[in-house]
Amino acid sequence: MWLAYEIDFAPEVEKHLKALTARQRTIVYEGIEAQLTHQPLVETRNRKLMRSNPLAPWELRLGDLRVYYRVTEEPKKIVEIAAVGIKQRDQIWIAGERADL
Repeated sequence: MWLAYEIDFAPEVEKHLKALTARQRTIVYEGIEAQLTHQPLVETRNRKLMRSNPLAPWELRLGDLRVYYRVTEEPKKIVEIAAVGIKQRDQIWIAGERADL
């Protein structure tokens, strides 16, 4: 049995979520619950370890939505959501601003 990870949102993520539609927020919350509470460090089709960037080491893909996160194992198992954005073509937009990753 895997111990569940606690989900923690960085303070700026509230602004990122407010920039999304209600439907997009639902997709993000459901995706985080389904994909990141157990084994968030296992790469899957939707979870990728990213190349070095200032945001976070991991990316969760939910359609055109992206959730960027980091994982702490000790002293508690925590997934920190660092940013939430939208992918449009080859660009990521976070809270209405283009992010360079």
